[in-house]
Amino acid sequence: MKLQQLDTVAVIGNGIIGHGVAQVFATAGRPVVMIGRSTASLARAVERIAASLAEFARHELIEAGAIPAILGRIRTSVRLEDAAAAQLVVEAVTEDLPLKLEIFAQLDALCPPPTVLASSSGQPASALIARVSRPERVIAAHFWYPPQLIPLVEVCAGPATDPEVTAWTCAALKAAGKEPAVIEKEIPGFIGNRLQFAMLREAWALWASGAASAEAIDTVVRNSFGRRVGITGPLESADVGGLQTMFHFGRSLMPHLDTSPEPAQAVARLVAEGADGLGNGRGVYDWSRRDGDALVRARMDELFRWLKADRDRGA
Repeated sequence: MKLQQLDTVAVIGNGIIGHGVAQVFATAGRPVVMIGRSTASLARAVERIAASLAEFARHELIEAGAIPAILGRIRTSVRLEDAAAAQLVVEAVTEDLPLKLEIFAQLDALCPPPTVLASSSGQPASALIARVSRPERVIAAHFWYPPQLIPLVEVCAGPATDPEVTAWTCAALKAAGKEPAVIEKEIPGFIGNRLQFAMLREAWALWASGAASAEAIDTVVRNSFGRRVGITGPLESADVGGLQTMFHFGRSLMPHLDTSPEPAQAVARLVAEGADGLGNGRGVYDWSRRDGDALVRARMDELFRWLKADRDRGA
């Protein structure tokens, strides 16, 4: 499959992932068409991009004078047909599989081969090709939220995906400043969410059992392996710590870890009662007693700090 040089990117969707993906490619110098359902939602997305770029300037990751040019590279549209001129189309709509299938069917008809059709969601490529005539150009490119701040993109081909599409997609992502990680076979949740939810299952179980308070559990993570994990991943950490030691400790501890197929019942009760965490002030924590906005700002500042560190070491 002979692939084209990347000039234009189309992003389908302008929500929390879509507008961030548009910012990523526009900042990297690519013309972007961001396609949404309404001119009003698209206008709000452009406002969010402008606000995000202002934060990048405040953190000295871009020049403030570059913002107009970046915004100028983003064109908005409510017509899916406007994706036809792109060499890379990134679907970033809500997690609604019938909607995604409809979009990929339309994109397949509108976008001439060899345009690459990528999904930024957690859906595997093979779940999106039922109505696609050229499945070899469909691939998963799972951006993490917020896409403009998190370097990782999990890239996963389906059984029908042309291997050249994987290499081309990774090259396009690297050129846009992202860190692609190739997943060799399709698995539910890819890698990041599987690891994230394995830890969350254990954290919920510990809290629900009364083993420790939520504060204690989060304190342990933040102030122990949370400090290391940005430098050494879990497999590196196990090797560095000594594989013999970690293996034998794992044999003694793993039988005691939670293996429930559902989230802890105490969490299920909170959800049934309408708790939505920071969104409505009720979750594992009582957010009326905590400054959630300050916590989110601190997390964003830390993500910016990491981006600056990446830049300084030439990553």
